[in-house]
Amino acid sequence: MNRASKLFGGTLLAMSMFAVSLTVHAEDVQVTLSGDQEVPAVTTAAKGEGTISVAADKSVTGKVTTTGVEGVAAHIHLAEPGKNGPPVITLVKSADNTWSTPEGARLTDEQYQAFKAGNLYVNVHSAKHKSGEIRGQLKP
Repeated sequence: MNRASKLFGGTLLAMSMFAVSLTVHAEDVQVTLSGDQEVPAVTTAAKGEGTISVAADKSVTGKVTTTGVEGVAAHIHLAEPGKNGPPVITLVKSADNTWSTPEGARLTDEQYQAFKAGNLYVNVHSAKHKSGEIRGQLKP
């Protein structure tokens, strides 16, 4: 192996290790959704729980499973506790009332800073409560 091959091979190895380190350092956030966290609060027996992971490269993965609600949509929103904000990621529903992040979901720099400050939340919308029936703040 010549010197150029060794240098190029070493660079590829270093880049691979760097890429792996970015995905390894994801923050896993446990989230619990309930009606009393909605704004305004909703009286409901519905609930949800799950894990949302945000990696250093701002990629987002995870899922939330709900019970007691026939959800019609779910999102990760941008807003501090006690306030409502715009959706930033639309979650995808599976047959078992599980809502998952879509492939390739990613936060912007501003949204990532909001996440770090605890200013993102997950909520599930129903036909009865169009603005959201249950909600859980993402607290890193």
